[in-house]
Amino acid sequence: MSDLPYVTLSSATSLDGYLDTADPPRLTLSNEADRDRVDGVRAQNDAILVGARTVRRDNPRLLVRSPARQSRRKAAGLPNSPWKVTVTETGDLDPSAAFFTTGDTPKLVYCPTSAAAHIRQRLGHTALVVGLGAAVAMADLVADLADRGIRELMVEGGATVHTQFLAANLVDELHLVVAPLFVGDSRAPRFVGDAVFPWTSDRRATLADVRQIGDVVLLRYALSARFAVHDAEDQQRLTAPPIAVGTS
Repeated sequence: MSDLPYVTLSSATSLDGYLDTADPPRLTLSNEADRDRVDGVRAQNDAILVGARTVRRDNPRLLVRSPARQSRRKAAGLPNSPWKVTVTETGDLDPSAAFFTTGDTPKLVYCPTSAAAHIRQRLGHTALVVGLGAAVAMADLVADLADRGIRELMVEGGATVHTQFLAANLVDELHLVVAPLFVGDSRAPRFVGDAVFPWTSDRRATLADVRQIGDVVLLRYALSARFAVHDAEDQQRLTAPPIAVGTS
């Protein structure tokens, strides 16, 4: 796993573990201060991954919002925002979705090899379509991203993607924000679905940090041995002098 991208999985849930309501409108779980924190995490990554259902349901832009963070990325020779990545079985994606039309960063769509030609025709030049075998395994997807030079990957959902990454033991760091509300509807999407996960009553995940952010709480878990080194490097970056950005 050491050669694979460092994976941070970021999500927000209700007190009873739901990502959203079953029916529109979309449920707001986070607050402005936490959204700014997430923006900072995005700015530190090379790519952001969401599932196709999230692209359809939430129509996310997946861009770094802060001009200062964009400038720091540009000064470091990076695009303003990380690459955008999604995964689909059927290619049910709208090429006019914000995922494809916003930002000048590369967009990648992973799919089964059998569906790749159809999806390329559907999406045109909006994204690079990558076929990965009979069914896309997250381990193969992450390995392909590594071959493309991605070293830091942020996973932002939804439930199916969360489940696949966690069950495959591909997540190094988990950011779980808990909002002070209940959904109380079994039709609604939960944080994860049914699976066999590496963390059980006999092997508990390591809680690395707890932080109150307004009316929500951030729980930060170390899920791999790589966390300690990566966290120390993060702290060094936070305390380093800012990169000078020219004004001419």
